[in-house]
Amino acid sequence: MDLNVKSYVADDLDCWLDPTFINPDEAEYFYTSLYEEVSWQQDKIRMFGKWVSIPRLQAFMADSGITYTYSGLTLTNSPWHPVVTDIKKRVEEYTGTSFNAVLINLYRDGNDSMGWHRDNEPELGENPKIASVSLGSSRRFLLKSTTDQRHELSLPSGSLLWMGDQVQKHWQHSVPKTKKVVSPRINLTFRDMKI
Repeated sequence: MDLNVKSYVADDLDCWLDPTFINPDEAEYFYTSLYEEVSWQQDKIRMFGKWVSIPRLQAFMADSGITYTYSGLTLTNSPWHPVVTDIKKRVEEYTGTSFNAVLINLYRDGNDSMGWHRDNEPELGENPKIASVSLGSSRRFLLKSTTDQRHELSLPSGSLLWMGDQVQKHWQHSVPKTKKVVSPRINLTFRDMKI
């Protein structure tokens, strides 16, 4: 890895950001291809006993036979899109980690968001590693620990955020709503599902 572009979120946290992982021209091409070609859907999840529409669109791609369940919603896999396959290979080479699934979120504007959560579902294993690639508009990304430490990052187009194997155990993260952002953002979170 190029340590000149890798910025650690905290000295004791295996979480870092490479803001220039994908060059701007490629990032724009990848964004446009996915925005236009992915079969986006707005799913419902169970919160406080009620079914509510999630405040973003999403798609799930994975190897054959893999599903992903969270908040009462089970996602079945779609075949890998060629652009996603390309990004996945780059992420795997850069991080030295293999992934067999990706959850892709489309934040249509600043009203779309992701609440505080951990990616700690059983099928992700005990200590999941997650690689997150952002395309399109920059968004704020917040982290808070079980001891109430907090970090805030900006995730620009073409960036790669790495969350190592202890992050989901000790930290929550979110993408808050904002009135400043009006253009869409696509986020790909690569995972290794345990089947």
